[in-house]
Amino acid sequence: MRLADFDYELPADRIAQHPIEPRDAARLLVDQGSAAPLHRRVRDLGEFVRDGDLLVVNDTKVIPARLRLTRATGGAAEALLLEPLDTDRRTWDAMVRPARKLKVGDELFVGERPVARVLGRSEAGDTMRVELLGEGDPMLLLQEYGEMPLPPYIGERLATPGRYQTVYADQPASSAAPTAGLHFTDALLDSLTARGIEVARVELVVGLDTFKPVTEGDPRDHLIHSERFRVSADVLAQCAAAKRVVAVGTTSVRALESAATLGIGSGRTRLFIHRPYDWKVVDVLMTNFHMPHTTLLMMVDAFIGARWRTLYEEALRENYRMLSFGDAMLLDRSLN
Repeated sequence: MRLADFDYELPADRIAQHPIEPRDAARLLVDQGSAAPLHRRVRDLGEFVRDGDLLVVNDTKVIPARLRLTRATGGAAEALLLEPLDTDRRTWDAMVRPARKLKVGDELFVGERPVARVLGRSEAGDTMRVELLGEGDPMLLLQEYGEMPLPPYIGERLATPGRYQTVYADQPASSAAPTAGLHFTDALLDSLTARGIEVARVELVVGLDTFKPVTEGDPRDHLIHSERFRVSADVLAQCAAAKRVVAVGTTSVRALESAATLGIGSGRTRLFIHRPYDWKVVDVLMTNFHMPHTTLLMMVDAFIGARWRTLYEEALRENYRMLSFGDAMLLDRSLN
């Protein structure tokens, strides 16, 4: 494997800066193997699922994890909360700026209110540990002062924070959205279940490292991020009984394949899916388009092989919107 194998030209003006409305109006590029792909909308998904299919979604909920703060000196600071380190969600692993100007014990403010305290660097050294200050539930503090943690390639603030949330989001946990799921509406889900298509839920807590580009010349040397996941025994049984498992998003894939590979229903996973990979659960993947040099693109390559490049070229030629707020594709690994 070479890092150059996962490169493509992505013009900045093709990166979607806002979500389309309604959600299921997003375009859907439907993989047809060696034949030309079809151009549809997400609302047309029902044309491509079959009786006996199981649709699997990641129901993690994004927290307003970005805090815009000031230091005691008056200088600007920012904390991006990545994962709680205790059960009451008061101590967090976080990306904090400006890290070099902060020391243990420094407090960070919103106005005159102290909101967070620096506890030190994480064991890995690339993030910091911070404590949220004040009485009561720390999640209420985030609701009051936090912002949705949009990816750095989105330069506009989101007018409606709920638009960076799936309609089926459940437990607040993630610092990034499972973006393929953003295209679903309640009406679309209802239309699928009315046809007898079962919908199963898993959880994978999405961290920002999900989108972190790989830098090693041989991607297999990349130390992939660790993420928390949960797949119930009932969901695994549904997958085993289904004719096809249709995963919504790479995070759903990672949860399902981690459970099958590790033999556990919950825990942490560092599963790095790249070619060659022995697929155990997922047959069809609905996913957004991904940045070059990312583990997400390598997963797509493991799923359908080198034809991902032809599909991306087609999407760019046909003016598809790219990345988190962009359009989607439907991939079938059984096609030639």
